[in-house]
Amino acid sequence: MGVFVISGCGKSVPNMLTLTHDIESIVAQVDSAMVSVTLIDTANDLRFNIEGDRLYHAASTMKVPVIIELFRQAELGRFALDDEIVLKNEFHSIVDGSLFSIEDDSDDAIYEQLGQPMTLRQLSYQMITVSSNLATNLFIDLLSADSVQATSERLGTTHMKTIRGVEDLKAFDLGLSNQATSNDLALLMERLRTGTAVSPAADSVMLGFLHDQFFNAMIPSGLPEGTKVAHKTGSITRIHHDAAIVYPENGEPYVLVIMVQGIMDNQVSSDLGSAIARLIHSRIRAES
Repeated sequence: MGVFVISGCGKSVPNMLTLTHDIESIVAQVDSAMVSVTLIDTANDLRFNIEGDRLYHAASTMKVPVIIELFRQAELGRFALDDEIVLKNEFHSIVDGSLFSIEDDSDDAIYEQLGQPMTLRQLSYQMITVSSNLATNLFIDLLSADSVQATSERLGTTHMKTIRGVEDLKAFDLGLSNQATSNDLALLMERLRTGTAVSPAADSVMLGFLHDQFFNAMIPSGLPEGTKVAHKTGSITRIHHDAAIVYPENGEPYVLVIMVQGIMDNQVSSDLGSAIARLIHSRIRAES
């Protein structure tokens, strides 16, 4: 693992070499773990990362740029968030245009409504809070992956790629998958935090969705009771990520992204991410 510290001159900045060493010690206790960490703590003028530009399969963290693009296009007037779309489970592979359907989804209830309309607002809430794959692919069809990618790049990302929806197995088999880095995800979360992803009003709504996240086993579970977290997780086989904005009960918010690869057991990867989050929080918000 390597470290790159952009800046850190605030009054409460921890020793970066010590923090890096302690994170690496936690990671070393877990066989086969590959981990990237990015912290943006503007209250301390601190930007810190370990392997922040390493590319990972994005898993469901790709839904962060998708919702940003959805709200951007809505704000431009292409559609309204209260417009409806009919739910279908039929999508086209980016490889050859052949049809495929979503087979694995954490949002089971939505499939009872196939053939029925749902608002874009409702679908985007499902995409974030329970990580609906069906909603995601409907949005990729509506927005286009190219538009999502272009907006990510306009916001400043440099490595992450959004090229398709989820469960396009033909694309996956050819190595054509969405990719992300902890640095780029942290940048998008910081944009949302500061109201500069789309607009203060739009970003506030998206933050509300992120606050309602259903899956809280990684970063939130490592933080003190009462700490609010707006975040998006992502996991597939041997991949487990969490991109968060942390709101301490007594203290300024900060962005923390943890990306983990190589661990089969999600509980083990959750515990690893929680331990890293706990350590970082204790160093930068010791009073919280």
